[in-house]
Amino acid sequence: MTAPPVAAEPQSAAVKAKKKVKAVSRQQLSFGQRLRRDWPLLLMCFPAMALLLVFHYIPALGNIIAFQDYNPFVGDDPLEAFLYSEWIGFGNFEYLFKTQAFWDSVITTLSITAFQLVFYFPIPIALAVLLNSIMSPRIRSLVQSIVYLPHFFSWVLVVSLFQMMLGGAGLLAQTLRQAGHTPPEIMTNPDTFMFLITSEAIWKDAGWGMIVFLAALAAIDPSLYEAAAADGAGRWRRMWHITLPGLRSVIVLLLILRLGDALNVGFEQFVLQREMVGREAAEVVDTYVYYQGIAVQQWGVGAAAGLFKAAVGILLIVGANKLAHRFGEQGIYSKR
Repeated sequence: MTAPPVAAEPQSAAVKAKKKVKAVSRQQLSFGQRLRRDWPLLLMCFPAMALLLVFHYIPALGNIIAFQDYNPFVGDDPLEAFLYSEWIGFGNFEYLFKTQAFWDSVITTLSITAFQLVFYFPIPIALAVLLNSIMSPRIRSLVQSIVYLPHFFSWVLVVSLFQMMLGGAGLLAQTLRQAGHTPPEIMTNPDTFMFLITSEAIWKDAGWGMIVFLAALAAIDPSLYEAAAADGAGRWRRMWHITLPGLRSVIVLLLILRLGDALNVGFEQFVLQREMVGREAAEVVDTYVYYQGIAVQQWGVGAAAGLFKAAVGILLIVGANKLAHRFGEQGIYSKR
């Protein structure tokens, strides 16, 4: 006598709901349906989109004056100044590339970028690793607050603090004079200016820069450290084989972005100290644009310098991203 066939078990509600969601997702939603579904997210993004539009994309149209002998006093409004200014093609770029002062500022900027990539870029990584090793949450929170704080100071305040500490009438100089020694020139020495600005940048922004690395460290699975410790790996081996590989993608990403920003080392920090150390040591591309373009009203030359800086930044980002792909990293965007 054969056994009766076993009835198929009814599908659970969860399985049915999952299939229903998949069926709906396969259907192409109309624009109106997507808008009704996603309007809260779009509303949250609107302030940031408006900020980018007003302060970045619309002003980018002003790059057109790089190809004009722009005169803001022609016509009754800025639009008429654009329309009535003389078109000179690449004349501003020709003038720019023939000027030795411009190339001096480019060389100085690239030298500062290379120096800071070696002596400043690793500091936030080291701070994040050290801070992550602190077990007490209260001590970690206190250290974070201390190292974050200088980021919120303006460059005027930072330079003033360094002047009061290291300047000719500062605390260090007065202490050395009282001890019978001649104080060194720190704030006014062109030969050590690169060390000075790097020290200022480290004190001001290294703590803020480690936030991204702390987030990357938080994403590392703690069981990896526990398994490595159980296998006898010491602190240095755990850092070399777990921590640094976990930070590698973030390090590559930020390094690419920093290379793309190679010609942008800042403006306020240098314009505040330019007169103390001289133009030869403190003239970067941004200060050149200000003094040679805006201060003497050569608007087209200043716009041409800014456009050149942006073009170089794009080329460096694309080149560095392709190099990252060759080493197996995703970079800014994945390779297709």
